[in-house]
Amino acid sequence: MTETQQNLRIRVRGLEKSFGDRHVLRGIDFDSPAGTSTVVLGASGSGKSTLLRSLNALEVPERGSVAIGEVEIDFAGLPAGRAGRKKTGELRAQSGMVFQAHNLFPHRTVVENVVEGPVVAQRRPREEAVADARALLEQVGLGDRGDTYPFELSGGQQQRVGIARALALKPKVVLFDEPTSALDPELVGEVLAVITDLASQGWTTVIVTHEIRFARQVADQVLFLDDGVIVERGTSDEVIGDPQQDRTRRFLSRILDVG
Repeated sequence: MTETQQNLRIRVRGLEKSFGDRHVLRGIDFDSPAGTSTVVLGASGSGKSTLLRSLNALEVPERGSVAIGEVEIDFAGLPAGRAGRKKTGELRAQSGMVFQAHNLFPHRTVVENVVEGPVVAQRRPREEAVADARALLEQVGLGDRGDTYPFELSGGQQQRVGIARALALKPKVVLFDEPTSALDPELVGEVLAVITDLASQGWTTVIVTHEIRFARQVADQVLFLDDGVIVERGTSDEVIGDPQQDRTRRFLSRILDVG
């Protein structure tokens, strides 16, 4: 493995995914160096969320490969049964996922929600996991809310708990699937501020979002997807500031006009 390859936290080659006769991903290739933020843009149905979910094998492509650090899956050669589940589990353990809906356990406190994964899935000592959880809640601006319940929090606060829950697993990368789409507009900013702070700390992130101004601020790399293909890629200044493809220009014009 070359020095350049070692610096690639995420490496994706030839991803193909279909649902029935609908071809959703059509040969996706991209790299994300360690410590960078990749933002994925595109209209609804373009394959953004399927791509993100393929990075941790929540969706299993028919062909192609995903590597996060030293863990790699060639999906075409994925074995059936227990061996295949073990392999996808190894890949999934490399990332933390923040979904559109925060899906917190309503009958457990905020701290209990954050420690669930480390204690149950990773079998870490509970005392250690609780200490880490409280530190992470402090990091996302909720240090005083650890002993409250989700119903006592706003939607933005609940999503920030979701971010702390993903970080508690000590992942190599963090994946965000439109993390503000379910929030009231006035709550979006507080969640985006936390994600921006994570990016500035050197976390490797992949973010699916429609928040174009946020994307321009946080992205080291922008991928624009259309019909399962990366139509345009580059820095945020290149793809958002000076897009070369007509499809990208039309998308950005429509989104920015709505904004």
